[in-house]
Amino acid sequence: MKLAQLLILLLCFSSVSALAAKAGEQAQKQQTLLISRFAELALDCVHKEYPNIIKHMMTSQQDVRTPKQLYPAFYGCFDWHSSVHGHWLLTRILHKYPDNIYYDGIISSLNKSFTKENIAGELAYFNRPNTGTSFERPYGLAWFLQLTTELRQWNSIEAKQWLAILRPLEDKIVANISNWLPKLTFPIRGGEHSQTAFAFGLMLDWSVQVNDAAMEQLLTRKIITLYGSDNNCPLAYEPSGQDFLSPCIAEADLMRRVMNKEQYAVWLTDFLPSIPKDGSAWLVTANVVDKSDGKLAHLDGLNLSRSWMLEGIASGLDKNDPRQASIQRAASEHKKVGIDAVVNDLHYMGSHWLGSFATYLETQRGIN
Repeated sequence: MKLAQLLILLLCFSSVSALAAKAGEQAQKQQTLLISRFAELALDCVHKEYPNIIKHMMTSQQDVRTPKQLYPAFYGCFDWHSSVHGHWLLTRILHKYPDNIYYDGIISSLNKSFTKENIAGELAYFNRPNTGTSFERPYGLAWFLQLTTELRQWNSIEAKQWLAILRPLEDKIVANISNWLPKLTFPIRGGEHSQTAFAFGLMLDWSVQVNDAAMEQLLTRKIITLYGSDNNCPLAYEPSGQDFLSPCIAEADLMRRVMNKEQYAVWLTDFLPSIPKDGSAWLVTANVVDKSDGKLAHLDGLNLSRSWMLEGIASGLDKNDPRQASIQRAASEHKKVGIDAVVNDLHYMGSHWLGSFATYLETQRGIN
C-alpha cells in the first residue's frame, strides 16, 4: 500500500473514531441530564405530604390521622407505594451515579426519611390490628423489597446504615408475603397495582439477591403453577384505558426469570405467537390525552414499563432468536415515547411516580 493511501486510511479512521467519541460524549451528557431530571421529580415529592390518597381502615374517629402520622417515612409522593419507589429511585441514583449534582441533597433527604423512629412508626402501622396483611399488597410490598435490594447491592456506609434501619420492616413485609402466597389460588392479571406478574418479578429478584432459598422456591413454584401453562395471551385486547402495566408483557418478562433460554423460547412461542420474526412493528404505543387525570395518566407509565419488560424478554432469548429485532424495535419505540413524557411538562398526577418508572428503564434495573 502506498504511503498516500495509508495516510488517507488513517485520516478516515481518525475521523470515525472522533465522531464515535463525540457521539459517546453526547449520549453520556444526555443520560446525565435525564438522571438529574428523575432525581428532581423524587426530591420534589418524597417529603411532600399533600395532595395525598391513603388506604386506611378506620373503626372510630380515633383512627383519623394525617398521612405523616400514619406513615412517618413514606408519607410523600401522593401515596405509600409511590413514596417507597421514589426512595428507591434516589438510592438507585446514589448507587449508580455518585457524581450526580443532587448527590448531597439525596443523602440529606434519605437521612430524613430513614430514621429508627420513622421506621418504627411504619412497622407499628403494619402491626396495627385493623391494617391486616393486605396493605399495599402486592405492588407496594414489591417496591419496598426493590428498595432494600438496591441498598444491599450498593457497597457504602450509608447503604449499610439505612438497610439496618429498614430491616425490621423488611422482615414484616417478607412474613406477610410468605403467608399470602400459599393462599393465592389464581393470578391477578390486571394492568394496575394488584397485578401479580410484575410484583412477583421484583420479589423474586429480592429473594435471589438476599439468597433466601425458601422464598425463591416458594415464588418459583407459585409462578410456574399460576402461569406456566398459559398460552395465546390476548395482547390485542390491551391496553385498558388506565393500565400502567401490561398483563401479557409483564407475564412474559416474569417467566424468563424462572426458565432457561431454551425453555423460555418455547414457552414464549405458545404465549405470544404474534411476535413477528421479520423486525416489523407489532405493538402500538399509548397516548395520554389528559395528564391531570391520575388514572388516564397511567398510560405514560405503560409505555415505560412495556419498554423495560420487552428488554427483559429480549434478554431471556438467545441473541440470534428471529424475534429479537421486533422485540427490540418495540422496546425502543415505547422508550422514546415514555421518556419524552417524563422529560416534558408533567402534572403531579404523573410526576409523583413516573420518575421511578423512567429510572427503572433507563438504568436497566430489571436486567442489571
